[in-house]
Amino acid sequence: MKLAVLYAGQGAQHPGMGKEFYEGSPAFRAAFDSAELDFDLHRVCFEDPDGLLNQTEYTQPCMVAFACGVTAVLAQQGVKPAYVAGLSLGEYSALEAAGVFTAKQAIELAAYRGKAMAEAAKGIDCGMTAVLNLDRQALAACCEQAAQLGCVQICNYNCPGQLVIGGEKAAVDKAAALAKEAGARRCIPLKVSGPFHTRLMAPAGDALAKRFASESFGEMQVPVLFNCLGREKADADSIPALLVKQVQSSVYMEDTLRRLGELGVDHILEVGPGSALAGFVKKTLPGVVCASVETPEQLNAALTAWKEEL
Repeated sequence: MKLAVLYAGQGAQHPGMGKEFYEGSPAFRAAFDSAELDFDLHRVCFEDPDGLLNQTEYTQPCMVAFACGVTAVLAQQGVKPAYVAGLSLGEYSALEAAGVFTAKQAIELAAYRGKAMAEAAKGIDCGMTAVLNLDRQALAACCEQAAQLGCVQICNYNCPGQLVIGGEKAAVDKAAALAKEAGARRCIPLKVSGPFHTRLMAPAGDALAKRFASESFGEMQVPVLFNCLGREKADADSIPALLVKQVQSSVYMEDTLRRLGELGVDHILEVGPGSALAGFVKKTLPGVVCASVETPEQLNAALTAWKEEL
């Protein structure tokens, strides 16, 4: 058995995520509580009475705190992945799992990233749209044609038949209309608070570069496959530059999954919440066994099913 652990990005967050783990696992609690933040992490993540969880500056540290907690539980259970990766924000969780970041560092960096991205998005009339069943080259041509109206790029290569474009709303809408004319089955506008993974996020990249200059990183203990490459990279010194690039560049998740297949991965554990990545795996690597984990019950079920192979 060769296992990869994938970490979800923002989008599937919901009040109460991680609460069962927190109440039942000291290892989860230690990781979750390790960061110093300027808001009450428990209140936002577990209850969210003020509706803050869907604002990216809160979403990001909450998601990474949840992921770091689950990683601590996996380590306690003796689970040792051969590879790790994450979708967008999930890359920070993957780097924590690989030993590059501490849990405290990953959560605090996620909080900083969320604020930087929210600031970069201010004043931009932005949009993101999922485009179904149109190939990369055809959609890239649509974006190029629509770019006369503003910034529009392919920002996510999720899986076969699912791409996401983002940028300035007028240009995104035009590219989506052209995509339909070119044969796309559906174009679905997404609820987002910024033009993520486009060049409009360059100010967030600049802010991250300054922050990383004052950070120290651990040695990579597990190979990480990076979003902006779609593959692994052994040179740990390049991690800050890759993360700066990631926030303003396309996420190559389909390429990442195909690379995991080439590397012989036959089991994938998705650390949620949600199961979006499992859906991408099913479409990209149909022969790979995949389980999604959001609760202790789901984790125990996956580990029980796989225990003889682990």
